[in-house]
Amino acid sequence: MAKAKTQYVCASCGCSHSKWSGQCADCGQWNTLEEGIPQTSSTNKSSRFEGYAGQSSIKNITEVGDSSEMRIPTHIGELDRVLGGGLVPGSVVLIGGAPGIGKSTILLQTVAALSSNMQALYVTGEESLQQVAMRAKRLNLKADNIQLLTETCVESILAHAQNAKPQLMVIDSIQTIYTEQLQSAPGGVSQIRESAAQLVRFAKQTNTALFIVGHVTKEGTLAGPRVLEHMVDTVLYFDGDPGERYRLVRAVKNRFGAVNELGVFAMTEEGLKPVSNPSAIFLSRHETPVPGSIIMVTREGSRPLLVEVQALVDESHLGNPRRVTVGMEQNRLAMLLAVLHRHAGIPLHDQDVFVNVVGGVRVTETAADTALTLAALSSFRDQALSNDIITFGEIGLAGEIRPVPNGIERLREAAKHGFKRAIIPAANMPKKSEYSRDDLLNEMEIISVSRVDELLSFCQQD
Repeated sequence: MAKAKTQYVCASCGCSHSKWSGQCADCGQWNTLEEGIPQTSSTNKSSRFEGYAGQSSIKNITEVGDSSEMRIPTHIGELDRVLGGGLVPGSVVLIGGAPGIGKSTILLQTVAALSSNMQALYVTGEESLQQVAMRAKRLNLKADNIQLLTETCVESILAHAQNAKPQLMVIDSIQTIYTEQLQSAPGGVSQIRESAAQLVRFAKQTNTALFIVGHVTKEGTLAGPRVLEHMVDTVLYFDGDPGERYRLVRAVKNRFGAVNELGVFAMTEEGLKPVSNPSAIFLSRHETPVPGSIIMVTREGSRPLLVEVQALVDESHLGNPRRVTVGMEQNRLAMLLAVLHRHAGIPLHDQDVFVNVVGGVRVTETAADTALTLAALSSFRDQALSNDIITFGEIGLAGEIRPVPNGIERLREAAKHGFKRAIIPAANMPKKSEYSRDDLLNEMEIISVSRVDELLSFCQQD
């Protein structure tokens, strides 16, 4: 079989070239030519898999069945949460994370849990079969029905998969896979893109659930082209330090469920174990109240989560005071400090402000504004807030405190953990009917505020 000819396509203008050059002759951009495969009728015909692909045709939307997708539970509660309830046949899931974070471990546990009811194939391009078997033995997994394959050529992988007909397949990892139709080295942009395209096409045509492992760069994003995230159905990111016990799995894209869902795992000797009560691990529970610390109720996907926000305000000896945030947006901190100065008369222009969210959680919603403001003011005045207080709410530039979604669910989550007082926006105040049918809310003192000065006066009382 003759080798397919290659072409070089400009990533800026899309112009095709027969050979590589440093500058695109059409648009004049430098270093934008990438290797690709010309789409001909022969390549399109060879991309179909016999016995699975049917003839395409145009259908009216009323002719398409409206039955909901079938979910396959992985028997790992936190993974099912971020997947949207379980695996969908024919779906492609991309898992990214730092080396040693637990990507291969969680996938081997998933394959072992599903191998008793469905045929599973684990393809590894980084480890030998002995290494995978040793890991399964070390984790005490029932892996008798798992099929293993060590291969890096995508054409060979698809040929084996076409014969084995697995219902679940794992590719570990996409950076080691290459296609014979390209001359570039494995791990390059063209190799990753073309190999992933063939794997996704196979998964869709054969209705195979596919997991793809992807490495991340130093900046924390997936290595390779960003188009890889657009080709798959679900993108999961592993967060956390490999040296710490807890791991966070976040869904940043999901065509079959909600995005920004968060799964919490604990690394043990027998692999990753789901954490049933993640709020407990993010709370320090100081024996005595300390300045600069307060608990807020954030929302990750469909789950309310209690996290501790800490702030340290200290006199600056630099020309430009430092504004450092860990787990929050730095520009949001600068805006809130300006609101404090303009509407409350509290100048912090000569103070260094450090903000940290305990546990490595990233809080991106604006509901953290009141918690950040109270923590910074508590540290600045050296006044500790009570340990039984929680807060949430958004602060506007005019000094108003805006409501946030799902206020009742946040209050119930705080009441379950024993918090007795809550500082919330006035628009999030529960109605009397909600009080009467909820015993948890009856036991909590809820204080509503509508302006920043009301929030700060409450801090002065404590």
